[in-house]
Amino acid sequence: MHRLLSGPLSVEKHTIPIPNLPERLVGTVIAQLSDFHFDGLRLSGAMLANAIDHIHTLNPDLIALTGDFVTDNPRPIYELARRIKHLPSRYGMVAVLGNHDIQAPGARTTVTRALQQADIQVLWNDIAFPLGEDFPVVGFADYWSKEFDPHILDRLSPQTPRLVLSHNPDTAEPLAHWRVDLQLSGHTHGGQVYIPGIGSGPLVWKRIRQRVPRLIRNSIPFLSDRCFHVVRHWEWGQGLHRVGNNLLYVNRGLGTYLPGRFFCPPELTVITLKRT
Repeated sequence: MHRLLSGPLSVEKHTIPIPNLPERLVGTVIAQLSDFHFDGLRLSGAMLANAIDHIHTLNPDLIALTGDFVTDNPRPIYELARRIKHLPSRYGMVAVLGNHDIQAPGARTTVTRALQQADIQVLWNDIAFPLGEDFPVVGFADYWSKEFDPHILDRLSPQTPRLVLSHNPDTAEPLAHWRVDLQLSGHTHGGQVYIPGIGSGPLVWKRIRQRVPRLIRNSIPFLSDRCFHVVRHWEWGQGLHRVGNNLLYVNRGLGTYLPGRFFCPPELTVITLKRT
């Protein structure tokens, strides 16, 4: 997507408190990238290169990739995997898939294989231990796949802090019944439009659409049911949120859809962990 429609890359840095974080992991840096939509249209080569350069400068301990690597055709995943394969990280890269990674026939297998061949661990209702058994990483199946299973968390002791990767932030609602010290999500693109003092564009349109009859609103862009099917909780459209006792962070993603972004730039998230 042209720079005029996406805006420059924004590097968002946050320090996140984790109760009972192992002392050896205090200061751990996690870089998060999401929603590449690498298809030759929605993510420019320059934007991807910029994100890669920033990560080389940061040299994080762990890289978390939270889905939607491709859009419709899964084949571009091989080129994307080649470009990100050598990103520096002390404990490697972990990933979950998004709805676009599984919607075409065979896409889930193709995307998973390409990422694994690039030494990126793909989690689908799985638990991994790149940071050690005392701080597991839990990665969920995409919410729309009908295979999302929060009971995977029952495998962990309630006393064990954990990092959760889940593409769709709506999963924070069912996951509120379990301990989730930090959930990293994407999917929303931050709404692509952000109105200072009000919030993401969809929140504004939501107020308007409530007063428009359904037969009419479904013929109007941004008011249709299809638009609001993207996510239920647009109030969690970007940034850090408290959901029950849990923390949720939603990355705005790298890829951009028409008509573009406004006060909602593509994002590389850099999280430093501290102990509480």
